[in-house]
Amino acid sequence: MDYYQILGVSKNASPEEIKKAYRSLSKEWHPDKHKGDKAAEEKYKQINRAYEALSDPKKKQAYDQFGNEDGPQFGGGGQNPFGGGGFSDIFETFFGGNRGGRSRDERGRDAEVAIEITLEESFHGITKTIRLRKFVACETCKGSGDAEGSSKVTCKTCGGTGQVVRTVQSFFGTLQQSTLCDACHGAGKVSEKPCNTCAGEGHVQGSEEISVEVPAGIDTDQRLRIRGKGEAGRHGAPAGDLYVEIAVKRDSRFERRGDDLLLEIAVPVTDAVLGEEATIKTFEDPVTLKIPAGTQPKQILRVKGKGMPVLNTSRRGDLYVTVNVEVPTRIGRDERKLWEELKKF
Repeated sequence: MDYYQILGVSKNASPEEIKKAYRSLSKEWHPDKHKGDKAAEEKYKQINRAYEALSDPKKKQAYDQFGNEDGPQFGGGGQNPFGGGGFSDIFETFFGGNRGGRSRDERGRDAEVAIEITLEESFHGITKTIRLRKFVACETCKGSGDAEGSSKVTCKTCGGTGQVVRTVQSFFGTLQQSTLCDACHGAGKVSEKPCNTCAGEGHVQGSEEISVEVPAGIDTDQRLRIRGKGEAGRHGAPAGDLYVEIAVKRDSRFERRGDDLLLEIAVPVTDAVLGEEATIKTFEDPVTLKIPAGTQPKQILRVKGKGMPVLNTSRRGDLYVTVNVEVPTRIGRDERKLWEELKKF
């Protein structure tokens, strides 16, 4: 299984390119779009497995070097004379390491979602409500994985240790190796009677409505983290986190540059020559801008503190106004005489 081929990226792809490819493919092959299609479901699992390996620097390094996330494999047909885990298992055996002692049911996977807001919504901050498809805790068993009236019992496979010990032969001699128990996934206990709704997993595919508090001043490509709103964990384990990526739409009037706002206004040539005041509509109260006498075309005037809020502070950026001087294209006879008189000066 070539993870790069699954995601459609090269081996030199950046983390951002890998992430972008994963997002696109996960949306395309999401089970909700292919209900009942086992092939599509398997494809979705492969996409997630590929991203899980290539998004983790350590796993990616191992995959690039050895062709898998777990390290070197030896012998014909992928057989490893040291046992299933390569050199790391030998070191664990000699020095007391324990790959199998940690339960896999630690927490759910993190989830990601992108939302789009307007520049005005970014200016004021806003609460957005989204509905997210994800693994949620099973309502029938409340996430425990146990059927009603049953409870957890000691795993018979590992005797409650969460590990199984196997003996392997290598050129060092006979070695004993501890691995995670497949029956209880390292927990040491299993359901006496699994929940029928979730098949004992403790979570099911579902959806949740989530309120996202978008702070004032946020910009495109910035992310919000909402703890505990990712995928629900197995067997009552904590949920992962939700990461919300922000995209701010282009505004028809204002351009944003960092925390500053840029705006262009048209001013009659007489106002540019003699000076005047202009009223500018903003995302809050109107601003009165003084046009100095002798203002030149494309001259930029600064209004301090009237730009975007600086994220998570009380500070504000500035507003920069570019003055476009309007020259009349058609003038009447009397106006023409006045301009000719001015021309004499």
